Amino acid sequence: MRENNYKPQMPDVMEAIFDAAYLIFDLVAAVLFFIFSKGNTLFVLYGVLTLTLCGGDAFHLVPRIIRAVQGSSDKIKRQLGIGLQVSSITMTVFYIILMYIWKLTFPEITLPVAIQAVIWISAVIRIVICMFPQNNWCTDEGNMKLSIIRNAVFAVTGIGIIILYLISGNTNGYHMTRMAAAIIISFGCYLPVTLFSKTKPKVGLLMIPKTCAYMWIIAMGLQLLF
Repeated sequence: MRENNYKPQMPDVMEAIFDAAYLIFDLVAAVLFFIFSKGNTLFVLYGVLTLTLCGGDAFHLVPRIIRAVQGSSDKIKRQLGIGLQVSSITMTVFYIILMYIWKLTFPEITLPVAIQAVIWISAVIRIVICMFPQNNWCTDEGNMKLSIIRNAVFAVTGIGIIILYLISGNTNGYHMTRMAAAIIISFGCYLPVTLFSKTKPKVGLLMIPKTCAYMWIIAMGLQLLF
């Protein structure tokens, strides 16, 4: 049942505005990548990356926006659970795409086979784990054991991408070590939320800098484009 006499509080309104602005930013950025790529595979891939980010997060954020405005209900809780599962999978795909963006950005640098293997294997393992019904995505309890496992594997994927951008450094004057910094920030904010937000709701505020870190990643791509 939907909450009776629900009135959005200012934090709820601000959350809804922030989430909507984030999704709009991603959508506009994706359109810009596709329009101005002029067939350049790198920027077409940046467009795919941005749409993957936007589409996956929309499954989780749109229900959050509705909840912030109208209040919670059993339907919204289920949508949030499914959305969290979808966004967990698309975020993993996001990093696989980011690996190939690195490869196209720095064609003169050989992608280490070991790192590529680690990224692919850890990403596939995480996606498979995310598919398990035992994750209990649509319940308040979730599954802490599987949450720790899937996010530990996810961290391995992230570390692989971080290493790549540290290897390339300032090649071609792109200053893409900033990409490594953005990924570190995103993981540093994301992992505590997934592990502790159910018991300590205020930890959820870390999703704000986490989201900003992903916007920074997209902004770096736009900077290269223009």
